[in-house]
Amino acid sequence: MRITLILIGKTKSNYLREGIDEYIGRVKRYVPFTVLVIPDLKHGKKVDTRLIKKKEGEQILQKIKSDDYVILLDERGKQYSSEKFAAHISALEGRTGSVAFVVGGAYGFSEDVYTRASEEFSLSKMTFSHQMVRLIFTEQLYRAYSILNGEPYHHK
Repeated sequence: MRITLILIGKTKSNYLREGIDEYIGRVKRYVPFTVLVIPDLKHGKKVDTRLIKKKEGEQILQKIKSDDYVILLDERGKQYSSEKFAAHISALEGRTGSVAFVVGGAYGFSEDVYTRASEEFSLSKMTFSHQMVRLIFTEQLYRAYSILNGEPYHHK
């Protein structure tokens, strides 16, 4: 199975970028893993959030392949423990050849992106910045693969 992580905008903080890069390298030991970054849309002081979501959504949909199983990282999504997330990843490996996880921009996803999604996944009941979600998600993906491979990273 191939995994793609689709992001809106570059990771701005060095400390986040370093952590994300660390976990991307670790995940790649287990599975082909690609990160696609869609450039931020430039906007002035007067922000039309619906228009931004629509334009970002169009760009997201262009990056998603027709055979991708699409999982949106969204506060409204289903929550998993680390062990359940690992089991879910394992189940997906038997059902699909390609999974695209998508982290939206600051204003979330357009309705078209929600329509294309196979499911929605939430990292927490708490709200995180879309910048922080990148680090938390890549760590959890690495943790899932370490659980599946019986490695000592995850402690019960």
